Amino acid sequence: MLEFKNVSFSVEGKDILKNVNLEIDDRFVAITGPNGSGKSTMAKLIAGIIMPTSGKIYMDGVDITDMSITDRAKAGISFAFQQPVRFKGITVKDLISLAAGKRTSVAEACSYLSEVGLCAKDYVNREVDGSLSGGELKRIEIAMINARSTKISVFDEPEAGIDLWSFNNLIKVFEKMYERTKGNIIIISHQERILNIADKIIVLAGGEVVEYGEKDVVFPKLMDVRSGCYLTKDNA
Repeated sequence: MLEFKNVSFSVEGKDILKNVNLEIDDRFVAITGPNGSGKSTMAKLIAGIIMPTSGKIYMDGVDITDMSITDRAKAGISFAFQQPVRFKGITVKDLISLAAGKRTSVAEACSYLSEVGLCAKDYVNREVDGSLSGGELKRIEIAMINARSTKISVFDEPEAGIDLWSFNNLIKVFEKMYERTKGNIIIISHQERILNIADKIIVLAGGEVVEYGEKDVVFPKLMDVRSGCYLTKDNA
């Protein structure tokens, strides 16, 4: 379980998140809201990329507020960036092995790549560099997190850059990931179909939690009001 207790984050006197109190202990939890509402900030706070200005963050009852990103990764938190990082000189197979924490076979690496819709034989030995498109990098990053099989997996707009890959396949990856880890999967997204698979939805606006509850309760409100039109339809 992940818990925020009175968590705030400010930059140069500007409040990005304000006194957030949350308990996340569901299979799929979606975070949505208008641009600038604090969604990516919340994700980075969970991963330890940034530290809260005030308040505490707990994982399974343990205070992780001051833990570094490395220590949080070791404790079982994975994070997928909205813009994946490139690693010149490292192959896709190497990256998956690092994520898994063991030397993976070509067959194992190919299995993870196939799950995210990549033809494994074309990618397993490629370098993670500028020759890969943003969409390819996004899928490889999702494969890495799948290989890590951690307690908490955070995805910042996982659908970005993979328009040609169906959302059904992306959803299947998340479902298989949960079957493997039984952990919490936290997804930041504007996409209706992504939000529709969530068990609970967190809605942020102006750095505050304005809605948090069961998908069946929150999702219809988002559809009715359109909440400032920050939701987007599935891509064709």
